[in-house]
Amino acid sequence: MKIKDLLQQSDRKVVFSCEIFPPKKDVEFSGIFETVDAIHQLGADFISVTYGAAGSTSKKTVEVASYIQDTHHIPALAHLTCCSSTREEIHQRLEEMKARGIENILALRGDRPKEFVPGPYTYAIQLIQDIKAQGDFCVGGACYPEGHVECPHKEDDIYYLKEKVEAGCDFLTTQMFFDNSALYSFLYRAQEAGITVPVLAGIMPVTNAGQMTRILSLSGTTLPNRFRMILDKFRERPDAMKQAGIVYAAEQMVDLVANGVRGVHVYTMNKPDVAAGIAENLSKVLGRV
Repeated sequence: MKIKDLLQQSDRKVVFSCEIFPPKKDVEFSGIFETVDAIHQLGADFISVTYGAAGSTSKKTVEVASYIQDTHHIPALAHLTCCSSTREEIHQRLEEMKARGIENILALRGDRPKEFVPGPYTYAIQLIQDIKAQGDFCVGGACYPEGHVECPHKEDDIYYLKEKVEAGCDFLTTQMFFDNSALYSFLYRAQEAGITVPVLAGIMPVTNAGQMTRILSLSGTTLPNRFRMILDKFRERPDAMKQAGIVYAAEQMVDLVANGVRGVHVYTMNKPDVAAGIAENLSKVLGRV
């Protein structure tokens, strides 16, 4: 099933999805299938699979996405990044996905390496156009409630986002955010600009205070005072920080659902126990039972 159709089903209250990443090391790769199995048991409507920096796990992405669909019979969302790829490499990946029956793709520019040499793909919009020209794919795109870290003006960010949608983007998934008001403000601006495709709210359960430094430097995400207090209070108590991070993410999701958000996407960091801590406590909120 195409994710755009899943998001438009009138009888479904909330779409619940999770993201995983294939390990780079071959010795760790077999464990990803156990992670997929555990997340499927939580009632995920689809599972997305990342591509790795500069396509470092690209072949594994297709393999894991195929396993999700063939074993659990739910859609897989295969990530595809382009900034370090040639057209031939992208077309080869698309043919591999076609052969495996993968029809949902999250089209991303990807992080530019330090010694970046511009190729045929400078922005995600070019990849979206290329994917649409190569087959009947359902294409998702990324969006940034607080603005892309490389775009100084939110108005410009919305303008470029609308260009991606007009190029063929069927739905959007947000970058993580920790203040729901940032999402609501973004959704209002997007609607005002005429962006009407479904938007999945991306939630990152923070279970390790140390990971926040890298998250903030890469994403430009701001932290509300309430969350900063949680980090400060439980930084040296890993078990308490994990529990508090799960509760905070769950409370975010309750508020999102109460305010009419139709889809929530959890960045699991390959930790099904964390996703379970959220999903099992919100089963009725998410309409799982």
